[in-house]
Amino acid sequence: GLSQYSSDPRTEWDLSAYSTREQVLEAVRNLRYKGGNTFTGLALTHVLEQNLKPDAGARLEAEKLVILLTDGKSQDDANLAAQTLKNLGIEIFAIGVKNADEAELRQVASEPLELTVYNVLDFPLLSSLVSKLTRVLCTRIKERSHKETADTPVSTGPQLSPTDLKISAVTSKSMHLAWSPPLRPPKKYRVVYYPSKGGTPKEVVLEGAVSSVQLSNLTSHTEYLVSVIPVYDTAAGDGLRGITSTLPLSSPRSLRVSELSHNSLRLSWKAAQGATHYLVLCSAAPDGAED
Repeated sequence: GLSQYSSDPRTEWDLSAYSTREQVLEAVRNLRYKGGNTFTGLALTHVLEQNLKPDAGARLEAEKLVILLTDGKSQDDANLAAQTLKNLGIEIFAIGVKNADEAELRQVASEPLELTVYNVLDFPLLSSLVSKLTRVLCTRIKERSHKETADTPVSTGPQLSPTDLKISAVTSKSMHLAWSPPLRPPKKYRVVYYPSKGGTPKEVVLEGAVSSVQLSNLTSHTEYLVSVIPVYDTAAGDGLRGITSTLPLSSPRSLRVSELSHNSLRLSWKAAQGATHYLVLCSAAPDGAED
């Protein structure tokens, strides 16, 4: 599977899209480069939530490897997103080109770093890594596969996936999420939320017995994407996803003018909930400057 990213990650093809080497190579040849920003944290979250799902071809019993290819320093928190993947048993290989930050690559990648971190000066030099990286990846898959236990869950559905996400009590700064838990309680839930037009993902981790959460300190009048992902000892179940907008900040209402004189007037209004100050502007009609 492959995704490209800038400020908005884009899935090019899922794990289940192609079944032969030739099909994958043809897809690579037809790939169109996506320029733009470098939100690596958002990209890693996209991979977890979109590309490593069963309906995208991810098999729960199979090893999960992510190869990150980047030519710049991340503009958001890549380490937090990477740590989430690694906590779920997903191994990350980090490959830097040109202006990549090697310290960040080493922070994002899985141990041992001598096998998972690579850096080259320019894109044509990536070909020099292919042989070594192929051997390392295949060896790691074999090593890890031998350590797997026989009772790894191999299916999703009601046993592993929560249902019926409800978003309620939406204000300008907060919202409440609730859901129905799966038949098999997870170890934890990851609740990830971020503005749909781009922004750093934020995350709340809950115990598996909890099935609701209050999200606070949100930005007013903003559309948010939210995801609730159940986490088990050896896998992540299929997550719930929703979208909603916070309310705009409240406005003062019922403006009234009274006590007029030759050089003064009194204004009164109904207060705006949560306001701490008011700015009052006045000008001589119709085209006078503001005083």
